[in-house]
Amino acid sequence: MNIHIIGGGNLGASVALGFAKFSSGHQITVTRRTISKIQHLEAVGVMLSADNTAGIEKADIIILTIKPYQVDLVLAEILPFIKNKIIASAVSGLSIESLQNKIGLENQAIRIMPNIAAQFGESATCISFQEQHAVQGQQLVALFKDLGTAPVIDEKLMDAATVLAASGTAFALRYIRASMQAGIEIGFDWQTALAISAQTVKGAAAMIMEEQVHPEQLIDRVTTPKGCTIAGLNEMEMHGFSSSLIRGIKTSLNQIKG
Repeated sequence: MNIHIIGGGNLGASVALGFAKFSSGHQITVTRRTISKIQHLEAVGVMLSADNTAGIEKADIIILTIKPYQVDLVLAEILPFIKNKIIASAVSGLSIESLQNKIGLENQAIRIMPNIAAQFGESATCISFQEQHAVQGQQLVALFKDLGTAPVIDEKLMDAATVLAASGTAFALRYIRASMQAGIEIGFDWQTALAISAQTVKGAAAMIMEEQVHPEQLIDRVTTPKGCTIAGLNEMEMHGFSSSLIRGIKTSLNQIKG
């Protein structure tokens, strides 16, 4: 496929890297006004341009990884050059209906929400589409499965997906940082503490993904009566470990909904 990514910020660059590394055979173009900041993408075969319309008429899929305030300006630039294109939007808060109205019926609007782990093939990319564009939607699902998982969700949950999958990356990293800090306090140097903490989180996630069970079933395997694990878990819960995370996720969602 010919994939045209408009917006070479952190997310757009991560998606481009993911496609280049894990999804073979695609021609990928990324546009950004200052391409010097994404020059490293050329090393993996990604084409760069400061012009949003450069080669866009040959694109099969156009991915928007831009800010909401940039949407109308970008669409005004590209619409004269495109017809019968899949336009996949990662723009926060932009509904499929609104995007479809902007791009016209000759193009197909799909909504996506990848995260920056795409460059490592580990994104949780949520995808929504209207029934009349199910074929195009499934094309996006197949494409983004190369970069991790690609669940299809109801569009009304897309803001929630933004928080859980995109903001959730930062929440998970904050846990790893806290675990690293605790590791330093109990005797490790920071590099060793970080390596252990990160691998432990990776291992826990791998168990969940492989076995598809409730987390508590796996927690039970590492907790024993009067053991150190249950003592630590209970201490963390007494200080609001789970409730503070839940409140943080809900607060982030309220921020999106404004």
